[in-house]
Amino acid sequence: MARLPGNEQLTDLQGKPLFSLRDINLLDAVEKEMIYKRIIPPRLFDILAVSAVNFCGADGERKITVIAPRGLGILRIEARMREFDDDKVFFLELADTHYRQMELAFCIINDPRAPRFNVDKDSSGMDNCFTSLGRNIPEEISAMGAGLFPNQTHRGLKMFREFFALFERFVDGLGMEMIVAEPLTYDNAIRYEKYGFDYITGKRLMLVINEGFRPGGVLCKRMDGSSPFRMPGMEKSVRGRSWAIHDGIMDEPWDNVKIYKMVGESAAINTFPDRESEETQP
Repeated sequence: MARLPGNEQLTDLQGKPLFSLRDINLLDAVEKEMIYKRIIPPRLFDILAVSAVNFCGADGERKITVIAPRGLGILRIEARMREFDDDKVFFLELADTHYRQMELAFCIINDPRAPRFNVDKDSSGMDNCFTSLGRNIPEEISAMGAGLFPNQTHRGLKMFREFFALFERFVDGLGMEMIVAEPLTYDNAIRYEKYGFDYITGKRLMLVINEGFRPGGVLCKRMDGSSPFRMPGMEKSVRGRSWAIHDGIMDEPWDNVKIYKMVGESAAINTFPDRESEETQP
């Protein structure tokens, strides 16, 4: 049953309750899209200049794609300014878990009008798979200078708050009580804390990081200007810390950080209480 005030159990057009992505994906394409549309922020339709009915623009191009395979509990939503653009304005991946939870696997929201930084490509222009196949240092330096966080190719649209409110109501409407995720960077973890998440694993690491970056800490001492990502003073901000961690400043890798949120509740976790005031919302 739904827990959030004013929310109701999701049903299909015949009134049958829906309890998972797998349930929704058994429906026909039109009905699936009608349901999944509720987690797309309305402002996105305006930015893309597309119809919320058929996801097409005035030129007839379909700008929003919903990938929801029948028989599987997964969902991908991709939104582009032009139908065949490589870059996506909105990219979302969700999955059912074996424990009736919703996994928020990816959510990327880019401002298509902002400059692009090729931090996701190697020197030959090939995808570097989130830097696992090598980093593009010149592009990273430019991106950092423009105020971006690690792995960001564009400035964000500051739309995650709008999305997450819709998403939490959607999860609640399926009768699920928990959202799980795996932040890929330090700044992602801090951002999720602001939305009420707690840690399944990785809280000790987050606290160790905070101690390490405090004055006199081992990580603070390594902010010695030895690279553009380790300049003194950067440890005071989420963005600065995240770039330093991305640059490999820690003795252990950023890994195995898993988080969860109970629907309608906030864990009120803050592992960086003394940070400088800054915008951390993409």
